Amino acid sequence: MHIPQLHKRGRRTFHLPGLTVIVIALLGMQLSGNLVYNKSKSGPVDSKATPETKALYQNLKNLKGIMFGHQDDLAYGTHWKGVKDKSDVKDVAGSYPAIFGWDVSHLGEPKNIDGVDFDSMRTWIQQGYTGGGVITISWHMRNPVTGKNPWDTTRAVNKILPGGSLHSFYEKRLYDFAQFIGSLKDPRDGKTLIPVIFRAFHELNGGWFWWGKGHASPHEIKELYRFTVHYLRDVKHVHNLLYAFNTDVFNTKEEYLERYPGDGYVDVMGYDDYHSVKLADTRDTFVKRMHMLVALAHSHGKIAALTEIGNAGIPEADWWTHTLLPALNNDAKTRQIAWVLVWRNAYNQPKGAFAPYPGQVSAQDFKKFADSKLILLENELPDMYKANSSN
Repeated sequence: MHIPQLHKRGRRTFHLPGLTVIVIALLGMQLSGNLVYNKSKSGPVDSKATPETKALYQNLKNLKGIMFGHQDDLAYGTHWKGVKDKSDVKDVAGSYPAIFGWDVSHLGEPKNIDGVDFDSMRTWIQQGYTGGGVITISWHMRNPVTGKNPWDTTRAVNKILPGGSLHSFYEKRLYDFAQFIGSLKDPRDGKTLIPVIFRAFHELNGGWFWWGKGHASPHEIKELYRFTVHYLRDVKHVHNLLYAFNTDVFNTKEEYLERYPGDGYVDVMGYDDYHSVKLADTRDTFVKRMHMLVALAHSHGKIAALTEIGNAGIPEADWWTHTLLPALNNDAKTRQIAWVLVWRNAYNQPKGAFAPYPGQVSAQDFKKFADSKLILLENELPDMYKANSSN
């Protein structure tokens, strides 16, 4: 099913004998079936995005350096929980990360899948924003059919598409998400909406989530992604989102694009890498994937990002400067990656930490990594929410 776009522009009607010819002046728009979408490479796919969201988009495109991000950074660390203003990254490197990752799984309940209270999450998002950081949100949604966790791969995508038996249920989930996103406001004025990069259906070329390969056809997941953007942007009028499409690891551009919903629904092209990123021996594969990603993002007018990476437990003392940094700094193409986000530091699970903490074997090396001119933490960012900021 194609979702009609609501932002048609430049429509003119000419009357000829026995015929009415409708000329659609595209003005940077592309028509496909009954879809009309913004294909402009100069702004986000939401033409009504808030000024701060538009500024974030432009600054992400023009950023000099690669932002470092961490999931759940302010909520807890390897050896602490709920300590005000605390951060494992800051404790090691002297600054908060530039990117703060959060997840809205179990939205509508008090806490998310990792035990993060949603009211507290809102406060931490506000803190990250007022400090100058960038916010990204993923969604490990429960399986809509069974109500079980996202790794329950009971077929569900076809049920929540328009016309499906659970479509109204999915609309209610999106309504709840829209309400939460609308509640994210700058605490300094109580009204400015905080821009968020939304990673819907991440790792969709893998088979471990109910929205992944083998559980939904490429056509079905494309339609679900398009509906999701359409509903949030055009029905609920949520205008403080940038939309990130991200796969897991991939080996060809064709594989990456197999489930791509189209340029009118994506601002960021990213991928998650817990494989080739881990070892110096697989650096060539990691660099090759970054090259393909940057080339794809450039050709589609999008932002390239490493939306999740990780080396669980970070067992190598020099992993940051001898494995990760040389790959990111390999050449002009790899340096076009906008950000890299590592996963969370699970509480009381040192082997599950993806960022260093004081005393961790790679902590000193991470400080060297963070001090690199290429890597940006929060205190090194330009004003990401001001148009034409110098970066």
